[in-house]
Amino acid sequence: MIDLPESIKNSVISFSKLPGVGEKTALRQVMNMVKWSIQDLDQFSHSINELKSIKRCAECGLYSEKEICEICKNEYRKIGSILCVVENINDLIAIEKSNEFKGLYHVLGGVLNPLMGVGPEQLKIDKLIERVNKYDINTVVLALNPSVEGDATCSYIKQLLKDVHVDRIGFGVPIGGSLEFLDPLTISTALENRKRL
Repeated sequence: MIDLPESIKNSVISFSKLPGVGEKTALRQVMNMVKWSIQDLDQFSHSINELKSIKRCAECGLYSEKEICEICKNEYRKIGSILCVVENINDLIAIEKSNEFKGLYHVLGGVLNPLMGVGPEQLKIDKLIERVNKYDINTVVLALNPSVEGDATCSYIKQLLKDVHVDRIGFGVPIGGSLEFLDPLTISTALENRKRL
């Protein structure tokens, strides 16, 4: 193989750290970037460098440039006394994109999984209880993925929040889905989560 400059090799190594990016894809991306203008490369490197200043919101756990994120600062979101619990930040972003939820969020950072050494101490469940009391939350929506671990986490949180109304998001048939192509578990879940019209 041809001996490439160190800067290209180092860039390939850095790109290879991204999930789903192997050495070939990384090399292709870097070789493409070599053709960029100096201004585009400066802007790219500056934006990557700025990631060093990203923190976690002290309240909900969302990424933020300040101690408290914009969602938690928003007084309007506290009015409804509703809090949505998610497994990770990507789930929060997906719900926020729907424009349906207008309350506060809480990012657990995972789900209970004793086999992997993830217990209540590793998750931010104590902080969740603290926030429910602090903001007089009367409804908690558990938006955790439907899995054995997700179900166990929901049950655990429900036990801790006895004086609060706890909902779980519905699961089932996706919009545009056809019943004939769905697996029995998805159909069963959809029937369990039916609602009256």
